[in-house]
Formats: sequence, structure tokens, C-alpha cells
Amino acid sequence: MRLVQISNAGERRVARVDGDTLRLLDSRWADIYSLALHVASEGGSLIDALTAADGRAILDYAAVYEGQSPWHLLPAFDHPSDAAHCMVSGTGLTHKASAENRAAMHKETSAEVTDSAKMYKMGLEGGSPAPGQIGVQPEWFYKGDGSILRAHGEELCTPPYGWDGGEEPEVAGAYVVSREGLPFRVGLIIGNEFSDHKMEKKNYLYLAPSKLRNCSVGPELTVGDTPFEDVTGTVNVMRGGATLWTKKIWTGRKNMCHTVENLEHHHFKYAAHRQPGHAHIHFFGADAFSFGEGISLENGDVMEISFPQFGRTLRNPVRVQAGPEALLKVPAL
Repeated sequence: MRLVQISNAGERRVARVDGDTLRLLDSRWADIYSLALHVASEGGSLIDALTAADGRAILDYAAVYEGQSPWHLLPAFDHPSDAAHCMVSGTGLTHKASAENRAAMHKETSAEVTDSAKMYKMGLEGGSPAPGQIGVQPEWFYKGDGSILRAHGEELCTPPYGWDGGEEPEVAGAYVVSREGLPFRVGLIIGNEFSDHKMEKKNYLYLAPSKLRNCSVGPELTVGDTPFEDVTGTVNVMRGGATLWTKKIWTGRKNMCHTVENLEHHHFKYAAHRQPGHAHIHFFGADAFSFGEGISLENGDVMEISFPQFGRTLRNPVRVQAGPEALLKVPAL
């Protein structure tokens, strides 16, 4: 089952994707988070709860998707009332092409590449543990809180203090922490983990600030027992209406050196990541990105990420915010 979150003049609703239409759910559940938290805390099946909440009103999905409806798409998962209680994070060097992409970006250096190769090798050797065992810890990064999330069609911006902005086509997990402090996976979602690759390339120790950028998820959240074995997709960069760069991409267990279960364990083992009522979006890592092949995105370029198994294509334009970086002065109280 695939879901979208939509809004019209401030009214939020959840809708189930039904072919070319969107079927609105019962208005009691205005967002996926609230329904998921209810199920996580009270018990039962999310699919059963969604089925029970199915409504009769339908919308033309194409009109909503193309921005030709009063209803517009929201990020397919978020914390609806408090963005500060939604953590956005991710893991790197998780895919079997990750080390090559990182090496291409850092080809003018040596120590950083060596550290990346070591981390990647650790993942290959210990990232897929036997059932009931704990695997090797992956690279981990923090992106921000829910205020950085953007929906399909919305701009992803390079700020004045940024050096670059580039797509990272990924699948992410959406999670909710129950009132008892137990994490639950709500579903899987297409994501663009937009990052500043020029900043990271300058020095690998700039990886942390290079990730502090907006990102997008959606348009659909896939819930239920979702196969994640061998997922094929495509990433495109469009400039002036023409294709500037395109590449096939792969994700899923077959193409990763870490299992999703291992990534989830190492994210949620921290008590601070299991705060009751919090939401999480965690990116699982990218197989390829255009910067690794010498592409630098410009203002107005459009990034397209497609994993057909997870619904319609995620499309976002790039906006480069002009102007010099402004000095921020912090006064003493």
C-alpha cells in the first residue's frame, strides 16, 4: 500500500494511491504520523488501521502530482506539529558502488580515501550479520530536523554559505517511536539526500556540515511488508528541458553491504534516538550521484529520482541562493 500526504488551504489529509486516483482516508487521521503513533502505542496492524480508515472521496492523482490541483503534495512523512521532534539522518558507504563514488570525489587526496575504503571493507565483511547478531557499525550523519524536509516539486536550495548542491538518490526509512519508547518502521520512501559535495571534497572532515542541507522525500510512502531485495531505479539531471546526465541506480539488500536491520540497530541503539513520540527519517545511502562524474548543478536544474517499486518519480528543481555569506553575530545575554 502506498500513501501520500496532501494539503489544501491549510487542511492536511492522507490519501491512498489507487492507480490514477487518490482515495482520501477518514479525516480523523490528517497525517500518517498520528495514525502510525496510535498503532505503535495501542497495538495492531498499520495496514488494518489504514484499511479501516479508507474513505470514499477521490482525487485525480495526476493533477495533484503535476501541481494542477488545489491540493498539493507534502513530504510523504513528517512530524505534523513539531518539526524539532523529527530527526533526519543517514548512513554512507552502504552500497557496493559507494567506495568507488567516494574515491572519485576525493581523487586528489589519499588519507580520506583510505579511511573510506577501510569503512567500506568493514561493511562488506560485517554489515550483514547472521540473524540475532549485531553487525559492524556504519558511517552515520545528521542532516537536521523536520524543517529541512521538502516535497515533490519543491525547490532544494544551496544557501549562500554553501559551495554546491547535488542530488543523492536514495531510499529512506520512515519511523515513529511509540509512547513506550520503542521504534517502529512505518514504511519506505524515495528520497533525495541533497548534499554539498564540493564542501566534502575540500576535506573529508567537512562531511558533517556538508550534510546540513534541505532534502526531499516522496511523493509516496510505501507501507506494509515491502520487499527490499533488489531495487532498480534511474536518476536524471535536467537542464533547460533536456537531459544533462542520467544513470541507472540500484539499492536493496542485494546491492548493499549493510542490511537495513543493521542500519536500524545502529541508529536506534542510542537512547536519545528513542524518545517517545519522535519521528525519524533515515537515508540508507546512494549508489551513484552526478557530482562523482564531474557534474556541478546550476540554478534551475531539475533532479529526478525514480524507483518504480516505490511509486511515482520524485522531482525537485535546484535553486542557488545568490549573495555573499552574511556574518552572524551572537550577542551575550
